[in-house]
Amino acid sequence: MLGRMTLTIPADLLPADGRFGCGPSKVRAEQIEALAAVGSSLLGTSHRQAPVKNLVASVREHLGDLFRLPDGYEIVLGNGGSTAFWDAAAFGLIERRSQHLTFGEFGSKFAKAAKAPWLEAPDVREAAAGSRTAAEAVEGVDVYAWPHNETSTGVSAPVARVNGDEGALTVIDATSAAGGIDFDVTEADVYYFAPQKNLGSDGGLWFAAMSPAAIERVERIAASDRYIPEFLSLSQAVANSRLQQTLNTPALTTLHLLDSQLSWILGNGGLEWAAARTAESSGALYEWAEASEVATPFVADPAHRSPVVATIDFDESIDAAAIAKTLRANGIVDTEPYRKLGRNQLRVATFVSIDPDDVRQLIRSIEYVLANS
Repeated sequence: MLGRMTLTIPADLLPADGRFGCGPSKVRAEQIEALAAVGSSLLGTSHRQAPVKNLVASVREHLGDLFRLPDGYEIVLGNGGSTAFWDAAAFGLIERRSQHLTFGEFGSKFAKAAKAPWLEAPDVREAAAGSRTAAEAVEGVDVYAWPHNETSTGVSAPVARVNGDEGALTVIDATSAAGGIDFDVTEADVYYFAPQKNLGSDGGLWFAAMSPAAIERVERIAASDRYIPEFLSLSQAVANSRLQQTLNTPALTTLHLLDSQLSWILGNGGLEWAAARTAESSGALYEWAEASEVATPFVADPAHRSPVVATIDFDESIDAAAIAKTLRANGIVDTEPYRKLGRNQLRVATFVSIDPDDVRQLIRSIEYVLANS
């Protein structure tokens, strides 16, 4: 067990940047500098005028390039984060019934939102934390939904279209995956996310890559007699996005930080480069845990392990919370586990902004704490 005295980790073992939080994530210094350079000409200006509209257009174009969008797919954005999108989907994307894979906190939240009184009860497929379940075609289901990456547990699931009833949509929560895990966007009809993880931005907006089938569904439901609040109208979001704007004033800092991050990722090689970088960082943690006598990857199946959120369990003789506290006292922050999971573990973001060398230094710091406790 760790003692009461705060341990000082030698400087040569510390990462250059000690931010390893799973959200909000590390924001690179270059993004902040770029924002400061345009602050007086962007912040505090009208979101209906060219400077902001041009920024929205740039973000949409860069996201299209990052995801390698085929013809007909569109980048749609709206006010609020993923939580707002879940409610919007219940109003304007699910026609009658949805199926949800829940293997962590965030997949279950969308399932709860789909229990709306105007919809049939959702088909919820639950897996224990640290594992995952698979979608299954079911007659009458018109939306199949799950997270690409479960931020709370460090489980990743493939993006693969479900061939159910004609017109059924595959809808993927990508909040902690977007920009850090490679995938084929044509395997999804909606790939939605807030940008505060790999995409190195703040919250306040949601984004979605939508297929023609998804947009047709949105417009058809909007034209029906279903009540849809204007703020949660996906049809309004599609129409406003085509005008390079949002219904209400968007978070301009969020947009600019996101655009800077997208330019950086694309300039380095796009999604393939980003995925290789996150895999290098997470792989170092998993390899260390597998070789350790007191640590082990929480996700037992290597094929299910997230490349962007690594969860590491510790033996009962080790107090992981005390490790996290010591790391924090030494400037290494936000390695605590997801609060509702209640495990003796560390949770480490390995998002694309995080340097793999800093992850290796984190491992050295953890080893020092273990050896001197």
